[in-house]
Amino acid sequence: MKQEFAGPLAGVASGATKLVVGHPFDTVKVRMQTEGALGRFKGPLDCLLATTRKEGFRGLYKGATPPLVGWMMMDSVMLGTYTNVKLLQQRGDPNTPLMFWQHALAGLCGGTAVSFVACPIEQVKARLQVQYDAATKVYKGPIDCAVKLVKNNGFFGLWRGIASTILMRHWFWLYWGSYDVFQRTFRSWGVSEAMIPFWSGGCASQLFWVGCYPADVVKNRIMAQPDVKPLKYPTVRSAFRDVWVTEGFKGFWRGFVPCILRSFPTNGCAMLSFNFVIKALSDEPNVREDFVVHELVEE
Repeated sequence: MKQEFAGPLAGVASGATKLVVGHPFDTVKVRMQTEGALGRFKGPLDCLLATTRKEGFRGLYKGATPPLVGWMMMDSVMLGTYTNVKLLQQRGDPNTPLMFWQHALAGLCGGTAVSFVACPIEQVKARLQVQYDAATKVYKGPIDCAVKLVKNNGFFGLWRGIASTILMRHWFWLYWGSYDVFQRTFRSWGVSEAMIPFWSGGCASQLFWVGCYPADVVKNRIMAQPDVKPLKYPTVRSAFRDVWVTEGFKGFWRGFVPCILRSFPTNGCAMLSFNFVIKALSDEPNVREDFVVHELVEE
C-alpha cells in the first residue's frame, strides 16, 4: 500500500491504543482543569480516588465514546496530513531526509488540519467528563450531548472553541520537530530499533504538553462551560484573563500531573502500534526505517 494511504489507516490503530491507555488520565486532567477555583479536589490523586469511589472504575472512562471514534478519526487526519506534507517536501521520495524545520512544518499543518475534526469531538467529551453525579448530569450520552449542543447553539456551536483548539494543537510543530531529534539521538546511542518509536514519542510528548498545556486549559474551560447566556468565556482572551485573575499562574497548570504521566506511556504505545501497522501496510520493503518511525502523533 502506498505511504500516503498507509499513514491515515495506521492512525486508526494509534487512536484506538490511546483510548485504552490514556482515557482515565484524561478524565482526571479535564476535571482538574475545569473545576476552577472551586476546590472540588485536593489534587490529581484525590480526583482519581473520588471518581472511582463515587462512580466506579467506569467513571474514569466517562466520555470515552467520542474519542473511541474521534481519536481514530483525528489520528487518521493528523497522520495523513503530516505524512503527505512530508512527502511533498521529499518530492515523493520517502528516503529523502528532512531537516528539523521541515518536520515541524509538517506537524504544524497536521495539527491545524486535525483541529477542525477534534473540536466537536473534544467538546462532547469534555462536557461528559465533567458530569460528576446526578446533580451535574445534563446529558444522557454523546449523541444526546451533540443534539443539545446543536439545539442550543446551532450547528456551528459544535465548533465553539475552535480558536483555542488550533492554538493548542499548533504545538505539534514542536512534537514532530523534537521527535526527529530524539529518534536520531536514540539511534546513535544504539537503542533497539523496535523501541525507538516508543522512547522518541514519549520524550517528544513531554515537550509538546509543556508547550501547549496552558492553551489546553483554556480550551477545556471554553468547551465545558454551560450554555447560559451571556457566556462566561466568549473568547479565548476572556478565558485566559479569567484564569489569570482568579487563579494566577498556577491556574494554567491545573491537572498537569496526570496529563504528563499519561502522555509518555500513551504516546509510546500508540507509536509502537502505528509503526507496526504502517510497516505491515507498506508495499516498499526498502523504505528507510526513520521514515516509518516518524509517523505517529501524541494526544
